[in-house]
Parts: sequence; C-alpha cells; structure tokens
Amino acid sequence: MNRMILPSPMAFPTKGMVIPEKVKARGRASGLLAFCIIAALIAGSLFYVWSRVLVINLGYDLSEAMEVHWKLVQDNKQLQIEIASLKSLARIERIAQEELDMEKPLPGQIILMK
Repeated sequence: MNRMILPSPMAFPTKGMVIPEKVKARGRASGLLAFCIIAALIAGSLFYVWSRVLVINLGYDLSEAMEVHWKLVQDNKQLQIEIASLKSLARIERIAQEELDMEKPLPGQIILMK
C-alpha cells in the first residue's frame, strides 16, 4: 500500500511572498474574460427576447391591418352596389318623370346630328 505524502501548509507560505506581476495580470485577464463572456451572453439573451417581442408586436399589427383591409373591401363592395343602383336607367327615368316633370320626347322632337 502506497501512502501519499502531502506537503505541509508551511511548505508553500503565501504570507509575505511577492507574487510576480504576470500572475496578477493573468488573474485580472481571466476575470475580465469571464466578465466579457457573461456580458455577451446577457446581451445576446436580451437581443433574442427583444426580437421575439418585436415579431409578436408586428404579428398583432399585421392582424389589425388585415382586419381593417377586410372592412375596407366590404365597404368598397357595398359602395359599388350603391353606385350601380344609383346609375340605374329605370331610377333616372322615374326621377325625371316624377320629380322633374319631364316627359319622353315625341318622334318628331328627336333630331339626329352628324
């Protein structure tokens, strides 16, 4: 059976030791790298959520616009029907005779122009 020999805490004293600048810089660089990675993940997550909210809002806007379009198409059809009924020759003739006291011309009153 092999026994593992561990160094005593006194073998590597840290109090009063001078830590080289490269080691300090490495610790700061890894902390900065971790901060940048976390910041990038948060920014990416916020961008994703923002884009999803934007898509949902655009979907609502599109639905509302389609509803308005449908109503306008129906109104246009209704107006076309009304125009056709107002242009009816029978209606115009009735208005001319009843309201304007006009009569149909006699055959001798019609003059054809060339």
